[in-house]
Amino acid sequence: MAFRSLMPFSRGTSLTSEDRPTDLFLSFRQEMDRLFDDFFRSTGLTRFTREDGRLVPDIDVCETENSLQVIAELPGVDEKDIDVELSEDVLTIRGEKKVDREEKDKSYRLVERSSGSFARSIRLPFRVDEEKVDASFENGVLTVTLPKSPEVQQKTKKISVKAGG
Repeated sequence: MAFRSLMPFSRGTSLTSEDRPTDLFLSFRQEMDRLFDDFFRSTGLTRFTREDGRLVPDIDVCETENSLQVIAELPGVDEKDIDVELSEDVLTIRGEKKVDREEKDKSYRLVERSSGSFARSIRLPFRVDEEKVDASFENGVLTVTLPKSPEVQQKTKKISVKAGG
C-alpha cells in the first residue's frame, strides 16, 4: 500500500468539499485491520477476521479422489457452540465465540479478543453422499469430510498424460 493512498490531498493543494473522501477514517481503519490480519496470518498466529463487523473463520478446502474436506480454524470456540449444516450443494458453518470477561473491579486498557457469532458458507463443486458426511472438532479445528456421491465418483475418469512426439 502506498503512503499517498492514505493522504486526503497533496502538499500545496486543497480539496473542495465535493472531492474530499467522506469515509477517510473508515478506509484507514479497514486498511489497518487488513494489515494486522495479514501480519497474524504470516506469523502463524491465527484469529478470526472481521468482515463488515462480522466474525469470519479462516478455512481450507481440500479435495481427494473420494471426498472434499473443509477445515475451519475456530480458536476459543466450544464444540457445543458450533452448528454445521448441509443444504443441497451449500455447506454452512455457524457458531458463536464467547469471551468471559469479569468486569467487576477491572478497567480494560486493551481488548483484542474477538467475540460474537460467525457464519461461513461454501458452495460445493459436486453432489456429496449426505449420509456419510462427518464432522470432528479437536484443538480448535473443525474438520468436515464430505464424501463424493457414487454418481460423481463414477463420472470421474483419470486421463494419462503421454510425452510428446
